[in-house]
Amino acid sequence: MFRRILALFVAFPIGAVLIAIAVSNRQPVSLILDPFKPENPALSIALPFYLYLLGALVVGVILGGIATWLGQSRWRQTARAQGQRAARWQAEAERLTREREAAAVSTGSDLAIASH
Repeated sequence: MFRRILALFVAFPIGAVLIAIAVSNRQPVSLILDPFKPENPALSIALPFYLYLLGALVVGVILGGIATWLGQSRWRQTARAQGQRAARWQAEAERLTREREAAAVSTGSDLAIASH
């Protein structure tokens, strides 16, 4: 509950600032992708400036997520190896339990036959 309230207090002002930036930067801006002929570019895009800002934000979030994911690969690999190790130990414990129970049943039946 507290996290949601805190998130609203953080997300609402950020959203308000982004909306204000979008409203104040509606003029089209040319992005020229031809460094050799900037006066007559072969490839250019004209979009409102706020789209460039939001696009840069999205690209930054994606690149940050990828960098974090790659940085945590060692921990994921360790967790995967430890999970496999735990599964092997669990299977071994279950096998030993079954063997012990089978030995107890056979010892119990041997005692019952010997007492007759």
